[in-house]
Amino acid sequence: MKGLQLVPPGERLSVLCLGAHADDIEIGVGGTLLGLIERGGPLDVHWCVLSGAESREREARASAAEFLSGASTARIEVMKFSDGFFPEQGELIKSWFEDLKGRVQPDLIFTHRGDDAHQDHRELSRLAWNTFRDHVILEYEIPKWDGDMGRPNLYIPISENVLRRKIDLLLSHFGSQRSKQWFDAETFSGLARLRGMECRAPERYAEAFVARKLILF
Repeated sequence: MKGLQLVPPGERLSVLCLGAHADDIEIGVGGTLLGLIERGGPLDVHWCVLSGAESREREARASAAEFLSGASTARIEVMKFSDGFFPEQGELIKSWFEDLKGRVQPDLIFTHRGDDAHQDHRELSRLAWNTFRDHVILEYEIPKWDGDMGRPNLYIPISENVLRRKIDLLLSHFGSQRSKQWFDAETFSGLARLRGMECRAPERYAEAFVARKLILF
């Protein structure tokens, strides 16, 4: 099956990345972003983490800065909404989204899967679609103990070098997560290998997304 280019070589791309927690964006779309930067085209990234308090905020900012070190422009926002309570804070988060919409007009938005098992992830995805109604939105996946992996319909191959860098950055920046049974190199490489197999990625690895609506001209 022949693939389509996410962006033509050399063309500028503006991306909005939305994550509920400090490591979400890195896990779900970190390889794709590193791959885009490696290609050398102009990349403008607005990176938003909605729950970050104390050490988690420091982890979030340091990790985002390193992941985006080669981007043309990078703006990083870390908010302090309460982890685990996004549905109960829906009105406040919706107000934040409305403010964000007035400040950014991205070509592409990455957010959580709409049917993710984590309530914060679902709420963030719902409000992203509710707010950005005329944008291309791709929903990324986060492995977790809930066993809620879905059936993605859009794949972005990544190189082995990009995957290794993604994993190295995750493990080096998120010390607070290393005690979690699922947070290790095998989980991240195993999922990337599975998605790479499903799309016959040239270097065997890929990140996968749900694309609810795409318009081709």
